[in-house]
This record gives sequence, structure tokens and C-alpha cells, in this order.
Amino acid sequence: MNTNELYTLWKTKATDDKDLIDELVSIDGQEEEIYDRFYRALEFGTAGLRGVIGAGTNRMNIYSVRLATQGLANYLNNKYSESAVAISFDSRIKADLFAKEAARVLAGNGIKVYISKELQPTPVLSFLVRELKCKSGIMITASHNPAKYNGYKCYGSDGCQMTDDGANAVYAEIQKLDCFEDIKLADFDKALADGTIEYVADSVYETYLDNVQAQQIHGDICADSGLKVVYTPLNGAGNKLVRAILNRIGVEDVQVVKEQEMPDGNFTTCPYPNPEFKEALKLGLELCDEVKPDLLLATDPDSDRVGIAAKDGDSYRLLTGNETGIMLTDYILSQRKALGTLPQNPIVVKTIVTSIMINKLCEKYGAELRNVLTGFKYIGEQILGLEQNSEENRYVFGFEESYGYLAGSYVRDKDAVVASMLICEMAAYYKKQGKTLSQVIDEMYEEYGYYINNTLNFAFEGAQGMKKMSEIMTSLRENTPSDIAGFKIIKVDDYLESVSEDKLTGEKAEIKLPKSNVIAFSLEGENAVIVRPSGTEPKIKLYVTAVGQSAENARELSDKLASAGEKLMGV
Repeated sequence: MNTNELYTLWKTKATDDKDLIDELVSIDGQEEEIYDRFYRALEFGTAGLRGVIGAGTNRMNIYSVRLATQGLANYLNNKYSESAVAISFDSRIKADLFAKEAARVLAGNGIKVYISKELQPTPVLSFLVRELKCKSGIMITASHNPAKYNGYKCYGSDGCQMTDDGANAVYAEIQKLDCFEDIKLADFDKALADGTIEYVADSVYETYLDNVQAQQIHGDICADSGLKVVYTPLNGAGNKLVRAILNRIGVEDVQVVKEQEMPDGNFTTCPYPNPEFKEALKLGLELCDEVKPDLLLATDPDSDRVGIAAKDGDSYRLLTGNETGIMLTDYILSQRKALGTLPQNPIVVKTIVTSIMINKLCEKYGAELRNVLTGFKYIGEQILGLEQNSEENRYVFGFEESYGYLAGSYVRDKDAVVASMLICEMAAYYKKQGKTLSQVIDEMYEEYGYYINNTLNFAFEGAQGMKKMSEIMTSLRENTPSDIAGFKIIKVDDYLESVSEDKLTGEKAEIKLPKSNVIAFSLEGENAVIVRPSGTEPKIKLYVTAVGQSAENARELSDKLASAGEKLMGV
């Protein structure tokens, strides 16, 4: 069908959600609006689904959720004689509705469902899959995207986000289906009564917190530290569990940003609820100026990422995801080594776009460093591989530059609850030494070198935007520059072609990672620019690494590389 035929079909059949009926009526005769909603279907991949909420095949709605879930149900029923699925959701618009619709489809296909009564962090869903011995899991979230988005993340039985093989198999099932004709739906209340759908017991969340607390290193250090914290859940899912774990470890002086305390999918106080952005932390920083804490914590809407600001003289300094990850890695390795709890041959895992400063830390403490593709599922895969060899205790810490961290193997996704706990423990440890986290990271720069990492985002909305992104990546491959900002390119790693080329010698080597549409340019002096289209948003990300002789020199180099990166994007 063409887009207008699909539009006509949806006007006739998409009648189960009044919001969709009203939207379809409102765009009658608007060709561009119709085209954007129907020119493609949201594609199910390793990140599941993510898109703007609304009517159409290119939107998140009850029909796209039902279709994806029917595909998942067919996949599970073909693979297993019996299976169960855990479902949870965050504060996104229609997230609770989408979770119930997914549960109805699974129950209609004879699959047992464990569903959260209320919103929960994404890492809790990973925990539920493992704890309740499910074959799969569904998390309704769009993470830190703007309010108009929602998403559907699918997990495997190991608690990791579904990997390529599983996602491709589910997508193959989805492509066989019609979203109006081929969906098996149970009545939610009847399935709840007969036990096919079951709400997760509160005790399971306490077990999750027990596992988080077990990741502490100095279990009693916070209680008498006098640590003072301002916390904002950014109107998301972190409020209850982050505060619960901080209370458990003795951080009692926690003030919450009231305007951002309760769930609100409209995110009226922070249109981009992403702790990577200073704008999202504005109210938290204002409260810091008033109450003078040691630390500001901000978790994103699904509470798998956490951003922080540390006291820095009379003001507060926003720390990057790389800086927080570097400090946590150093704290965990150094303190576990001092206590004799560091395993033999410890392993740290980071993504390919995360700071290479971590290399020097791992060398110092004798830890093996593993680099994986962007996406925390690849860190989870490393833990799974260790678990299969009965070596999961070797995994010490994993992180990505986009504010995602995990200590321990109780979940297989980034976890802002455990990260918030360890950040507070680390801050308490250094506070007892008279140091702030701002001072700690500066001391590390003095010791290891000034590594400045900067991430640039270039948005490409709509159908034309997707085409433009493709053209940029093709051009970079076919017309590779010889230098960036005057720095000679010494190596090009093309993760889609799985080829690493030394530009000085012409030698090529195979990249032994899954294929991914990423190009990394290694420059003179350890500088680098990595180009990566987002897998979940219509944008290209540029990751800039600048290594300087001083903080000022590194910032100058970073600005220079960023300016050159904009030219690569045609800006």
C-alpha cells in the first residue's frame, strides 16, 4: 500500500484509542503529515522500537506495540514449549497503557506475564527477567528522549537487551503480520484473575535493592560522613529506589527537587530530560545554590543513567559521563585492591566511544580492559560470557560515556541506582579526606594527562533527515579526509566494514566486533573523532577526544576539533 492507502485504512480500523482517531482526522488532506506517519514502519532491532507517539506505522502507538509483541510471542512459542515474560514501564506518556497492551497480547498467546504495578527503572526490568526466570522482558521507555517519544525495549533470558540474532528473528515474525488482523488479545482483567498475568510482588524489589547494596565497597563509610545530596529524578522512575538505597547506606540528608519529584511524561521543567545536558539540571543546580550540598545527582526518566555536579569552591561543576566513570573505576579498583577483594585478572569494560584515559588506570591496577560497541547490551554480553565460564566475579565495572554505569552482575544493563549509591560512597570517602570530587578528577588529570572528551549532536528530522544521515556516512567512507583540524589521520576504523586501516603504512586488519555504522578517525597525539549515527534517535553523534598538556590546552584542541567536526557534518 502507498501512504495514502495506509492512512485510509488506519482511519477505518485504528479505533481502539481515541487520541489516534482525533489525530488521523486532524491531518486529513495534509500530504506531508500523512507521508511522515506512514512512509515506513518502525523497525524492530536490537534497541527494540523507538519513535514519536502518535498515529501511523512510523509512530509509537498501541498497534505498533501489539504488532511487536505478537512477533515476540510467535518467536517465543516457536522456540520454547513454555515461557514467561516480565514487563515494566517508566513515566513516559502512555507507557502504562503500552505495557498493558503488550501483556494482553502475550496472555492471548498463552504466555505467562509478570508486570510491574507501577513505573520502575529499566535495570529493574533486567533484574526481573533473571530473578523470575523469564525467557524475555519488555521495558516501555524512550530513556532520555524528549516527551514526544516512547519506546519498546526487548530483553533476552539473560537480562541483556536482545542481541542481533534474537531481534532479527522477532523482526522476521513481525513482518509476517498485519497489525489489525493477526493480533491475539486477552482481556487484561480476566487474565489477571486466572493468573496468566501477575503483578510483581513488592518483595522482589527489596531483593533487587539487596543486590545493589551488595556492591558497596566500604559499607559503613557514608553513615558518619555528613554527606549532603540534592537529587532529581527528572520526573522519572528513579525517585523511590534511588532514595531507598541512599537511605539504606546511611545517606540521610537528601533533598529532592520538588518540581521534578513526581512522574510526569510531559517533562514540563526539562524538555530534554537527559542528565548529559546542563539545561536538564537547571532546577537541581538552583537548589544546590540554596542548600549547599556536596553533590547533585540526576537520574534520567528510566533511571539507567545518572549525571552529577560536584561542589567546586562556591559553585558546582558538572562532571561528564567519562569523568564520573573514570573516578568510579579508580575508586573501585584502588579500594578493592586495598581491601584484598579485587579478583585475580579483574576486567573493566567500556564502549569504543568512551575515554581512552581509562587505559592508563587499567594498566596501573593490572586490570584487563575490554572495548565493545556502543550500547550497554555489549557490556552485558561480556558479563554473560564470563558467567558461562564461571568467571563472572572477574567483572569489576563497566561504563559508557553517556552516563551509564554498572558494578556487579545482578543485572545486565546500566543501572543508575547502583551508580548513585557508589557515587555517594565515593564522595563520602573523599570527603573524609577533605576532598571534593572536583578536586579528585583534577588530581587524576595531573597524574594521567588532560583528556577532554566532547560529544556533538547533529539532528536530522523526518524522512529527508534519514536520507541526509546516510549520505554523510557514505561520503565519509568514499572520500576519507587526510586530516581533521590539521591533525593527520593515522588510522581509520570502519566498524560497518569491519576494517581497521593504518593510514601511514596502508596495512589493514579485521575488527572482530559485530558490524556497526561507526567510523573512528585516530589522529596524531592520541586525538580522535568518532562519527556514529544514533541507533535510537534521528541524529549523528560526533565523539571528540582532545589530549593536551594542560586543561586549557586540551580545551582549545577540543574546540578546534569540534569546529572541524561540524564541517564534516556540513554545518
